[in-house]
Amino acid sequence: MAFDTTGSEQADGGRYTPISDHGLIGDLRTTALVATNGTIDWYCCPRFDAPSVFGSILDADRGGSFELAADVRTRTRQFYFPDTNVLITRFFAADGVAEIQDFMPVVDESREAARHRLIRRVICVRGTLPFRARIAPRFGYGTEPHTLHLEDHTAVFRSPSLALALTATAPLEADGPDVSSHFKLLEGESQVFALDRIGDDVPPRACPRAEAQEQAEATVRFWRHWLARSRYHGRWREMVNRSALVLKLLTYAPTGAIVAAPTTSLPERIGGERNWDYRYVWVRDAAFCVYAMLRLGFTSEAEAFMGFISERGILRGTGETGPLQIMYGIDGRTDLPEYELPQLEGHLGSAPVRVGNAATGQLQLDIYGALIDSIYLYDKWGQPISSDRWDEVGAVVDWLCEHWDQPDEGVWETRAGRRNFVYSRLMCWVALERAMRMANRRGLPADLTRWREARDAIYRQIMRRGWSADRGAFVQGLDDHVLDASLLMMPMAKFVSPTDPKWLSTLDALTADLVSDSLVYRYDPTASPDGLRGPEGTFSICSFWYVEALARAGRLEEARLAFEKMLTYANHLGLFAEEIGPTGEQLGNFPQAFTHLSLISAAFNLDRALG
Repeated sequence: MAFDTTGSEQADGGRYTPISDHGLIGDLRTTALVATNGTIDWYCCPRFDAPSVFGSILDADRGGSFELAADVRTRTRQFYFPDTNVLITRFFAADGVAEIQDFMPVVDESREAARHRLIRRVICVRGTLPFRARIAPRFGYGTEPHTLHLEDHTAVFRSPSLALALTATAPLEADGPDVSSHFKLLEGESQVFALDRIGDDVPPRACPRAEAQEQAEATVRFWRHWLARSRYHGRWREMVNRSALVLKLLTYAPTGAIVAAPTTSLPERIGGERNWDYRYVWVRDAAFCVYAMLRLGFTSEAEAFMGFISERGILRGTGETGPLQIMYGIDGRTDLPEYELPQLEGHLGSAPVRVGNAATGQLQLDIYGALIDSIYLYDKWGQPISSDRWDEVGAVVDWLCEHWDQPDEGVWETRAGRRNFVYSRLMCWVALERAMRMANRRGLPADLTRWREARDAIYRQIMRRGWSADRGAFVQGLDDHVLDASLLMMPMAKFVSPTDPKWLSTLDALTADLVSDSLVYRYDPTASPDGLRGPEGTFSICSFWYVEALARAGRLEEARLAFEKMLTYANHLGLFAEEIGPTGEQLGNFPQAFTHLSLISAAFNLDRALG
């Protein structure tokens, strides 16, 4: 897919490119965002959660960027090389047409993998075009000074914590601590820029034109070979494939971890304070990713995440809030202190910019259901879990039997104190029910009497106190009256029949209160204060949950129309952020795993229902 953009004519007087006007490339260790004007304005090295090197998406003046564009007025179009994560940005001018091919080779050899090579090939395909480049790294989120050593076609940038080498076939000039380049291409000519992390074990290495072409072809083969394993051949294959490729880009190959998003502090509301760091492993998000990957037949990704869980003793935790934390670092670390970066103004002035996440210390009981359900599905569709893993699952379920009936911060990580959220109870029920299924199917040892009593107690509590006769709906909290889109998971979790009268009444109530066109709000923050100021956009995972709930209820025409409408909110590459704003703009961290995994699930189940 490719659509016209306006080149350098961007929002905020040209200082900021809209969140949606980006593509994502990566090497399964880190990623970069490439804007439609050819600028890389987000890149962390050497891994997802490292400080940014290019961060102008968060501060146009102090964040740093890698600009590369035609040096004349152009219009641009951006698309992915089909079925890959190789990104192509095309420039159309009066005198010619050229393109930039952006990609990061995916390599297994440790020394070359540590290079994190980012390659930019500029090719003139028609006529002639002048180009300009400016490489301006700003290390440590713009706090670390750096030196520049320029010799021939190699520039080395050194900061106290990181060194990068830029090699180019084009001429390079020093521009203070930065580097610039100006060149003209005739039809058929090309130039190559390669950016590497370097160190004692990884010396600078040139990237000639022939090698860049070979690397491009190898990267295309890698992604196509990977995607060929997908079992989805339904109506929305292109969108499902793109979502799968996004989820793969968000995996950290050395550990099997899956990050929620590759960015931090992209605002959920322009000018608001709802700006969070999502470059970590949320148990919930990653577990749902496992479900989506298994649905498509990608069992090795599910196996890698199960390895992350077992090798880092996630199920054996002994924290203050229980065995599980809600999130972990991509290396399994548990300490993710949250702090602000006052030197960065934030995207379109949306401060504060945050690093780390204080929600780590929250109690969110729903994660137990998400994780144990993913283990159940992996045991069913992937490989049977080991006896040691089953012992860990059993211990977690035993803990849950004692602790499910308590308030928590809930799935939406509210910062207004703990409450008795119905969704948290629902997912505790899921944890117990799926564990019982595993025990029964495989004859595994378990205290089934105790587990059954707890499971049934949760069911009765939700039916008695999570149902509001006045609203004719299941509600956000026990003995409450506020609606919450998380309850769209009820039929998907198999807690209630999708045609149960109580559920159909709930679906109608949610449609009336929280649905705008095909878009779904999580809840009404004025009716249910969450401890943060201001409104937010619609939450895209909820919008795809809504599609699936309609489909399961047999309302297929409504479901299909809502799904097709949701697809129109994707960007020009088929990518989604976390939320959609009031005029259709994408908001929040980008691209968001939650949104893409729910798209896969909705497409899979709607396609099956349509026959």
